[in-house]
Amino acid sequence: MSKRLGWFIAAGLLVAAILAGVVSNFASSSPDGLDNTALNGCTVDDQGEITGGTCMAQQEQAHQTGDSPLADYGIRGIDNEFLSTGLSGILGVAVTFAIGGGIFWLVRRRSPVDHQ
Repeated sequence: MSKRLGWFIAAGLLVAAILAGVVSNFASSSPDGLDNTALNGCTVDDQGEITGGTCMAQQEQAHQTGDSPLADYGIRGIDNEFLSTGLSGILGVAVTFAIGGGIFWLVRRRSPVDHQ
């Protein structure tokens, strides 16, 4: 890998980590299209709790990843919401980069071996 490519990858990774760690805290807390669709048919109070009706979101409590360490865009056990969301974003960038880099490393072209 050339030095320029290494700097380019490092700069991209740094920008992605800053965006995930800082800017993600300013994302809208309003439900997105998928969340809104999942709430169709239910009555929701001001705190976002389901108070009646029937909808897909009522099955959310039984979701397999509901108790995972990174559920709800944060890290379980960290009480500071800003820090929890930021660290969760940075961890997501790192894991995604590691998996993507590992896949590219596995499928990279290798120079043919000379058999003499």
